[in-house]
Amino acid sequence: MNKFSIAAAAACLLAGPAFAESHAMAEPTGDAAAGEAVFRQCQTCHVVQDADGNTLAGRNAKTGPNLYGIAGRAAGTVEGFRYKDSIVAAGEAGLVWTEETFVAYSQDPQGFLRATLDDNRARSGMSFRLRNEEDAVNLWAYLYSLAPPEAATN
Repeated sequence: MNKFSIAAAAACLLAGPAFAESHAMAEPTGDAAAGEAVFRQCQTCHVVQDADGNTLAGRNAKTGPNLYGIAGRAAGTVEGFRYKDSIVAAGEAGLVWTEETFVAYSQDPQGFLRATLDDNRARSGMSFRLRNEEDAVNLWAYLYSLAPPEAATN
């Protein structure tokens, strides 16, 4: 993770939920079609399933949390999923999934949590890392396209 990513993540964390609630979620900058291809790497652990039980992406995997409605959601808050303590603590401290936080996290989950929580013992339940920022940006665009923040709350 580069210094800019850590700084961006820290700024988002410090801004907290009030910032997320008072500003509309920015449209993604990536390519959703390219992100769909990237998601194939994620579907081993994750699914994107709406509230009606329709699987929009993935194969109904349950190792990782359902990624439906991730845009604008507090970290570590999918009901019924057992998260590691560090991601729950980050969410309780105000970490909200935005393009910047998602991109930084998906490239180095453990490093991101350690920097965000200022805790060298923080652990992530996700061991997989996306190799490059472009893939992470495109994946965010794809997940956002499946459930923009306003659609996910309906």
